[in-house]
Amino acid sequence: MANVTTAQLFEEPFDADEYIERLAWRTPGGGSKGGAEAFDPKKLLEEFVNHIEELKQLDEKIQRKVEKLEQQCHREAKEFAHKVQDLQRSNQVAFQHFQELDEHISYVATKVCHLGDQLEGVNTPRQRAVEAQRLMTYFNEFLDGELRSDVFNNPDKIKEAADIIQKLHLIAQELPFDRFSDVKAKIASKYHDLERQLIQEFTAAQRRGEIGRMREVAAVLLHFKGYAHCVDVYIKQCQEGAYMRNDVFEDIAILCQRVNKQVGEVFCSPETVMAKLIQSIFENKIQAHVKERLDETRNSDVEQYLKNLYDLYTRTTVLAAKLSDFNLGSDKHTFLSKLIKNIFSCYLESYIDMERQYLQNRSGMILQRYYDSKNHQKRPVGTGSIQELKERIRQRTNLPLGPSIDTHGETFLSQEVVVNLLQETRHAFERCNKLSDPADLPKNAFSIFLLLVEYLCVDHIDYALEIGLSAIPSADAKNANLYFLDVVQQANTIFHLFDKQFNDHLMPLISSSPKLTECLHKKKEVIEQMEVKLDTGIDRTLNCMIGQMKHILATEQKKTDFKPEDENNVMIQYTTACSKVCAYVSKQVERVRRSMDGKNVDTVLTELGVRFHRLIHEHLQQFSYSSMGGMLAICDVAEYRRSAKDFRVPLVLQLFDTLHALCNLLVVAPDNLKQVCSGEQLTNLDRNLLHAFVQLRVDYRSARLGRHFS
Repeated sequence: MANVTTAQLFEEPFDADEYIERLAWRTPGGGSKGGAEAFDPKKLLEEFVNHIEELKQLDEKIQRKVEKLEQQCHREAKEFAHKVQDLQRSNQVAFQHFQELDEHISYVATKVCHLGDQLEGVNTPRQRAVEAQRLMTYFNEFLDGELRSDVFNNPDKIKEAADIIQKLHLIAQELPFDRFSDVKAKIASKYHDLERQLIQEFTAAQRRGEIGRMREVAAVLLHFKGYAHCVDVYIKQCQEGAYMRNDVFEDIAILCQRVNKQVGEVFCSPETVMAKLIQSIFENKIQAHVKERLDETRNSDVEQYLKNLYDLYTRTTVLAAKLSDFNLGSDKHTFLSKLIKNIFSCYLESYIDMERQYLQNRSGMILQRYYDSKNHQKRPVGTGSIQELKERIRQRTNLPLGPSIDTHGETFLSQEVVVNLLQETRHAFERCNKLSDPADLPKNAFSIFLLLVEYLCVDHIDYALEIGLSAIPSADAKNANLYFLDVVQQANTIFHLFDKQFNDHLMPLISSSPKLTECLHKKKEVIEQMEVKLDTGIDRTLNCMIGQMKHILATEQKKTDFKPEDENNVMIQYTTACSKVCAYVSKQVERVRRSMDGKNVDTVLTELGVRFHRLIHEHLQQFSYSSMGGMLAICDVAEYRRSAKDFRVPLVLQLFDTLHALCNLLVVAPDNLKQVCSGEQLTNLDRNLLHAFVQLRVDYRSARLGRHFS
């Protein structure tokens, strides 16, 4: 009972503290003080001592049991080891027997193969002899002239008859003609008759859609000379009713897709049949279609001819790319390329000449239609040494050599014309890329580019610049309308479009060829020629602007403005001349901003601002100034400076700041002149310039102001 109690105390999981607690709880008087029975340490000690003795006895018992199990385990391990050794020995014996059996089997197999070879050596001549005897029997029937065998008279045995007649036909080829001419003729007649029947049977099976029968007949015909004719019949019959749509290329793609699945089931060499089908389609259907589409427009409508040629060639190459997915033999890409070349070679040889001729005629017509809409007769642009001399003189002196042309505000530049020319050229580049031989592509693209330069840059832009230059009035013209800036604006826009086409459509065609250098050089040459004329026109336009300002100042500015009779009764903030000049300047600055882009705006406005400053500076030096007149001059210059801010050019604003400071010399007290001249804005100026401004004062002599500059 004690052992059972102890075993119950050893419940898993074992916890020593929990074990002691449970033991104490079970002992009478060993529980807590609040229990039913009072706590008795002696009883608990006695219980612990007895329990320890029990545990020792239990430990000894378990130890004996473990030793007994260990001995049993060692004994069984030895027995198992003996069994394994016995099995290994048995396995070795079995392996040796297996090797012996394998060697014996190999020996027997060798003997059997040798025996088979001997049997075959005996059987093959026997079979040949039987076959020869059978053929001789059939040959005798042809000699007798009467075919009695069922194989020649039964339509269901046409396959066997074909095999026999094909062999007899080969034998007959070796026989001498003089002795066996009749029998050879009879065999040949039967040969062709069976061949014809087989082809008819194949055709009928194809119409019925019996793939299995077609395969059987094709296999029999494979050894006949008429096999190629069988393939031709198959190809012809495949195309019957295949071209029902308006799109022949789509019909061909669908046809080839369908046939490609079928030829592998019917013929033993489907790639050959498929290649022959595609060759037939290209040489007949596509070539006839191309010839019909191109010949009807070649001499009557060159534009449509070029579009048709591009479309047909593109669609043919796309079709060839689809067909290259089929099994057509080892070199299918070369095969397809050769078929395309055979169709289009006669058209591609003359393509670039027709392209250039069409582009010339079309571009000339676009330009002529535009000038006709303007009722304008193009003037011949002068060339040669005399014209160059005139142009050089005009650039340097701005003299009007010849009468000025009144264009009535017309720039003779049209974005619609430019878009049409660029569009025609873009189409030409696309056709050139597709239709040109790779070796000739850069050369052909360059020739198209030269036509674009000729008609767009020279005949349109350059001509408009020439007309614009001729229309610029002289610098002393009154109320001149300056349209050249409109020409500049449109020319810049057009050239951006030209440059975009150069990069987008021409560069990819010539980027890896020596023609790239020629194209870049030609483009640079054209740009420089136009920039020279643009610079000349802008320079002369600025001179006209300054001339117009000079005219306003000459007509509106009075000497009494700066030397009023009544010094105390000046009510205006600035003079009328100043007001009109500033209004004119603001308008021209805005025109320049609209007409230019990028750094060109600052460059032109800087030049205009410098000339504007020079004009005002020289204009102010033409008058004498009283004290109140000097104040009014300062007010005018302040207004000019306000206009100069519209230029947004630091140099121009600085020049007018300096001019404003110079005008202070007109009103400053005589004793303060030296101090003002030493100021920040005037200290670096030439003393003669300062002196010249001081001399404009009406009190210069009376106040002896010259001594301040001595």
